[in-house]
Amino acid sequence: MADAPSPTARALRALEILRTRPVTTAEELAERLGVTERAARRYVAILREAGVPVESARGRYGGYRLGRGTRLPPVVFTQAEALALVMAVLDGHPAATGAGDGTGDGAGDIVGAALGKVVRALPEAVGREAAALREHASAAPDRQSARPDPALASELVAATADHRRVLLAYRSGSGAEWEAEVDPWAVVVRHGRWYLLCRSHRADAVRTYRLDRIRAVERTRQAFDPPADLDPVATLEEHLGLGWEFDTRVVFDAPLAEVAPWVRPPMGRLSATGSGCVLVGSTGNPAMYAQEWLAAVPFPFTVEGGPELREAVSRVAARLGAAVGAAPLSAGTTPARPGRRR
Repeated sequence: MADAPSPTARALRALEILRTRPVTTAEELAERLGVTERAARRYVAILREAGVPVESARGRYGGYRLGRGTRLPPVVFTQAEALALVMAVLDGHPAATGAGDGTGDGAGDIVGAALGKVVRALPEAVGREAAALREHASAAPDRQSARPDPALASELVAATADHRRVLLAYRSGSGAEWEAEVDPWAVVVRHGRWYLLCRSHRADAVRTYRLDRIRAVERTRQAFDPPADLDPVATLEEHLGLGWEFDTRVVFDAPLAEVAPWVRPPMGRLSATGSGCVLVGSTGNPAMYAQEWLAAVPFPFTVEGGPELREAVSRVAARLGAAVGAAPLSAGTTPARPGRRR
């Protein structure tokens, strides 16, 4: 005599029945399962305890129905699509590799766990190569990337979509903290970092905030209208170097066309002046601005402002000069190239 189906097996069978019908009454569910209505309700309770959103609809046409997110059609990947997906995930999230953890689940990493589920759900012919690529590829982490909390990012995206003003608690790279009331125009991902492009009511100006430095978000009931024809990426690039704590002004002894390829948008706005050009912006981290950004520009320059950046450049020049036993350079300058006017 065959063993009776276990409660778990019957609960899964109940799930399959609910998938195929818009609404199923307890009586119908019990009849198809071959059990009493009381037992059918118990299997529905098992599904709910497992996190399956089974809703109860009251009234003449009431019954049980599956909630949103449980009726997704099967997703079919081609081999090229599956490999491209794995490559894109590893490129943006190196920790999602399956190498070395013995499980292929990206243990301890939520993105790796999600990628593992996708790979395991692929048909054998498609999934074999995707799993091998994930297991044997090595990915070096991007030191410049910074990923925000998914829940916080989702809240900001929702406020952006609904055109609702938000209150932010923010902590800068230097440790300063403040609150801001802003109209969130767009969330932009740029070179591994997530930014909020918004209008700050405190500053009455466009501002860019890194999502990984936002400590809390509170959505308000106040609506706003975003700018017409907004280009989020272009606007972000334009404003990345503005609105920070320390003002900067750097004059380059070289034509704008030659300097421009070396100047990143967060450094400020570059404009021509005479035979050279001037870079005006702001920064929250003068030391980084001096040693990572300015030091990489291969043209003579003079730091005219502000004092914090001048001091940072002076320290970098003294340190590099000491490394070769040379006298320190004057604050805010680099050696002139042969044949170029100072």
